Amino acid sequence: MVVVHPLVLLFDRYRRRAQHYIAKIWATVTISMFYNLEVEGMENLPPNSCPGVYVANHQSFLDIYTLLTLGRCFKFISKTSIFMFPIIGWAMYLLGVIPLRRMDSRSQLDCLKRCVDLVGKGASVFFFPEGTRSRDGKLGVFKRGAFSVAAKTGAPVIAITLIGTGKLMPSGMEGILNSGSVKVIIHRPIQGNDAETLCSEARNVIADTLLLHGYGAH
Repeated sequence: MVVVHPLVLLFDRYRRRAQHYIAKIWATVTISMFYNLEVEGMENLPPNSCPGVYVANHQSFLDIYTLLTLGRCFKFISKTSIFMFPIIGWAMYLLGVIPLRRMDSRSQLDCLKRCVDLVGKGASVFFFPEGTRSRDGKLGVFKRGAFSVAAKTGAPVIAITLIGTGKLMPSGMEGILNSGSVKVIIHRPIQGNDAETLCSEARNVIADTLLLHGYGAH
């Protein structure tokens, strides 16, 4: 990533396809050594040339690794402290991950403005609308930020349900990796210009899928 970064900044500053391709290989190889991954609904993913607002439930530190295997150039939003982790934090910076100071309202506003700008320039963004990892596996309340970006830009919302990552590496127990499998379900894109409606539709489809697999929602 470091070697190709100057060329990426020159020719592909916003999508950073080369960096995401490297990250996909890294994530796929890493995951293959520790757990089985099943992906359903790949046909629902827009091409990389089509910017979108991706959202998913958040259960584990493994969620981002898992999502990188999809091969889409979306920019995650991550709390600033994660950027301090060796290797992982450096890779996040090179991928163009958007930093967020969670309790800072100005940082939140700047983050949303940057997301709108990125989508306008052809890049996709990825939110965990719950704002934090679930400690009991149940889906939390969604914040509207991601859906405001979609409503302002006209980009589709692509909802994704993650199943199993929380059992493999529970929130707050990053030193533990249990055996098992993970399933990723990609739902059909949702279009609209009302943030509240987009938020409700995305949460409902993820909640319904979690319920079918034995998880609940708050």
